[in-house]
Amino acid sequence: MKLIVTGGAGFIGSAVIRYLINETNTTVINIDKLTYAGNLDSLAPVSNSSRYHFTQTDICDTKALQKVFTQFQPDAVMHLAAESHVDRSIDGPAEFINTNIVGTYTLLETAKNYWQTLDNKAKEKFRFHHVSTDEVYGSLGKTGLFTESTSYQPNSPYSASKASSDHLVRAWHHTYKFPVITTNCSNNYGSYQFPEKLIPLIILNALEGKPLPVYGKGENVRDWLYVDDHARALYLVLKQGKLGETYNIGGHNEKTNLEVVQTLCTILDEILPTSPHKPHNQLITFVTDRPGHDLRYAIDANYIQKTLGWLPQETFDTGLRKTVQWYLENREWWQRVRDGSYQGERLGLGI
Repeated sequence: MKLIVTGGAGFIGSAVIRYLINETNTTVINIDKLTYAGNLDSLAPVSNSSRYHFTQTDICDTKALQKVFTQFQPDAVMHLAAESHVDRSIDGPAEFINTNIVGTYTLLETAKNYWQTLDNKAKEKFRFHHVSTDEVYGSLGKTGLFTESTSYQPNSPYSASKASSDHLVRAWHHTYKFPVITTNCSNNYGSYQFPEKLIPLIILNALEGKPLPVYGKGENVRDWLYVDDHARALYLVLKQGKLGETYNIGGHNEKTNLEVVQTLCTILDEILPTSPHKPHNQLITFVTDRPGHDLRYAIDANYIQKTLGWLPQETFDTGLRKTVQWYLENREWWQRVRDGSYQGERLGLGI
């Protein structure tokens, strides 16, 4: 199979490509604009493979996309390219509207026009897999779970832009019979994650003895999914998922933000017994909550389990320990990131 992966230099996209190259016979072309969070270093383990190709291309650029489709002749598209950080969407929503909505529209149109030129056998084989988030569903109370039929109620500029892209994908399927599949996932964590996100930010701040910022009282709940488990699920959905369907992918790991930070502190205390910052939980600092912070997300992942047989392999404890160990062993990777555009500053104040 020849597969286009958009956003393949990002956190989840690079995990998907590493999985595809290492565990399957897929030939991949990575389309990535290389914004601040795109990092080709994350693909170093597979970059020498004859089945891996890269083009620095903006998904809003119709002519550039058409050229890629014409030359590469893909059997499928896995669309992960997106602006994804809620705090950044509060400070600057325009980029989210452009990439997540206009970019998805441009990619859909290019892919649809390419698909329409295929012979019947290739047309039947083609898939467009749209990768989205559970944040499109809005906020849960203390009980309940998001299912594939949960109504959309996005509450941030980021989630609104992703909800819009989901609706576009659905419309292209129903209007043009374009062969699409959508997945909505919970919070991902793991190696190679850009350090503006909670888990890597806490790990790196703790290593440097900096404050560990926790929004509000730390009571916001998220379901955590190890990124390599997510990569396996995405490939499974691409290969075996039913056209027009949505699959929710979750880790069965509901934790408050404070629990996550405290667990990280405990792991760091164990792994780094001589750290001058031990106990690391003394660094926890409660900060002003971000505007419109959703209280709780939690996914019911029973549908993908029942229909495709997928279950996460990592528990929260095993995945988190692997993640901490990776950041300890790959200082060069994150130091280059921190020497660049992001220095760990607070984002999403809405000012």
